[in-house]
Amino acid sequence: MALPGRTKYDCIVIGAGIQGSFTAYHLAKHRKKTLLLEQFPLPHSRGSSHGQTRIIRRAYAEHFYTDMMEECYQLWAELEKESGTQLYRKTGLLVLAKSGNEEYETVCKNMTEKQIPWENLSPAEMKVKYPGLFLSPGEVACCDINGGVLYADKALRAVQMLFKQMGGVIRDGEKVMHIKPGPVVTVTTNSSIYEADGIVITAGPWAQKVLRPLGLQLPLKTLRINVCYWREKIPGKSGILQSLPCFLGFNLNGEEHEVYGLPSQEYPGLIKICFHGGNEADPEERDLKVQNPEIPDIAKLSSFISRYIPGLHPRPAVVEQCMYTNTPDENFILDHHPLHKNIVIGAGFSGHGFKLSPVVGKILSELCIGEKESYDLKPFRISRFKTPLKAAL
Repeated sequence: MALPGRTKYDCIVIGAGIQGSFTAYHLAKHRKKTLLLEQFPLPHSRGSSHGQTRIIRRAYAEHFYTDMMEECYQLWAELEKESGTQLYRKTGLLVLAKSGNEEYETVCKNMTEKQIPWENLSPAEMKVKYPGLFLSPGEVACCDINGGVLYADKALRAVQMLFKQMGGVIRDGEKVMHIKPGPVVTVTTNSSIYEADGIVITAGPWAQKVLRPLGLQLPLKTLRINVCYWREKIPGKSGILQSLPCFLGFNLNGEEHEVYGLPSQEYPGLIKICFHGGNEADPEERDLKVQNPEIPDIAKLSSFISRYIPGLHPRPAVVEQCMYTNTPDENFILDHHPLHKNIVIGAGFSGHGFKLSPVVGKILSELCIGEKESYDLKPFRISRFKTPLKAAL
């Protein structure tokens, strides 16, 4: 029973991005009385779940992501059916690399072993299928046939809508000020006090700030990412707008970062092409104008465009920002707090978590209510990091 003036829930989820929203959705499906808290008024663009599109793929070098993605495709299809909204568009996903690239070869091996539909593409086939995209001799390409685009903003709205239809409660514009651990966890926001048997923290770039007072210092880096959109030099001439699917390039043009691209969607006539990386930034200061730390990234992207897709103008037409929260190994954190088992943490999605959110939410809900875990969580345990526990402030 809740104390006077406090509302008691079975579970509270802190952070209403795609990971937290799917966690709340799965908890509600388990008939748990669930509260989803969000510090900003919804919808907002301050975190990592906004924008219209994300890539979906099973082309991963890590076998555990490849395995998880099988169920993710099923859960995305269920969400489409439940919401009556198209959330996935099949385009195929090209994977590009220099011949002999270890990550590329592991991706191909995984897709073969898991019997995922894919194909190698010869230079001649590339020229026919994807005019306007130019690979150098010694560079290779394959296609994850069922790769494609997720409609991110529609997906976030759909999962939140269904959560509310199942009786879930969303409180946006409420910032968490304090979390008091115990057999019943007390969460104090800037306007209310709530209690729950268990909580899940999916605070995205704010995870470290929420976790530090709980004595947990995780090796998370928050990065500001330039999201760049490019237009054709001569509209319609290159054919790239009509032919190019999603793509992922490993270490092309001598670059350390992966480059990825999606077909035109957000801005008609513009293609999204970005680096999978950025510069460290405080999430509170994401939108501040700073003295050109990102310009080198954009210059390198321009060089990539000139070399591989010369039909595009080498200067971006639109540049927006997004936040990544990265772990050192770019694998997620899905685990209990080491000292408080009824506090569950989902963090460090490292710029590739959106597509996996249906299964991530399922896993976090299982951890919260004590169900048997659907997947081996060894790659996602906090214990893989050294000395994460610190004295609470």
